[in-house]
Amino acid sequence: MDFIALDFETATNEADSPCEMGLAIVRGGEVREVRNWLIKPRQWPFFSPFTMAVHGIRPEHVANAPAFAEVWEEAMPLMQGNVITAHNAAFDMNVLRSTLASHRLPVPTFSYFCSVTLSKRVWPGHRSYGLGAMCALHGIRFRHHRAGNDAEAAARLVLCAGRDAGASTTEQLLAQSHVKRGALNPQEHRTPGGKVIVLG
Repeated sequence: MDFIALDFETATNEADSPCEMGLAIVRGGEVREVRNWLIKPRQWPFFSPFTMAVHGIRPEHVANAPAFAEVWEEAMPLMQGNVITAHNAAFDMNVLRSTLASHRLPVPTFSYFCSVTLSKRVWPGHRSYGLGAMCALHGIRFRHHRAGNDAEAAARLVLCAGRDAGASTTEQLLAQSHVKRGALNPQEHRTPGGKVIVLG
């Protein structure tokens, strides 16, 4: 199984306010690398009290952090052409798309799926499909609401789903579980539900 798990933490309720980004790179069914970047958002020094209460990242923690454009120079080549997953992918894809638009940065091409949807298909009947609940169910320990940790936890959850479903590739897992993919490219964002958002 080859894919990359993505997670953002935001400074405010605005989608284009990422203050941290995490990527967990899975190759051959193993988490090979985890990248984590603190980001100085364009809204700095304003942070929402609500978001600070969730993730604990404060304005002073990112005062000397790079802006998103600098982080994107590293992250985009990793994501380009790959299969991406995120736990509640609608949120993370909205953050990415909105931030790229407001910063006038290049849009990558990749397909993606939601690990919440996957979890519901592979393990039906649970009360909560939040990342914390699902990871607790499968013995995945992590520090919640930090981007690199959440990305790695989501990656390990997808690998658990693959093992339980008896799937040897990401494509096989999604097909067996009837999980639809979305797609992002410089022209459009196509959600797993079929909605098309024209970009540019």
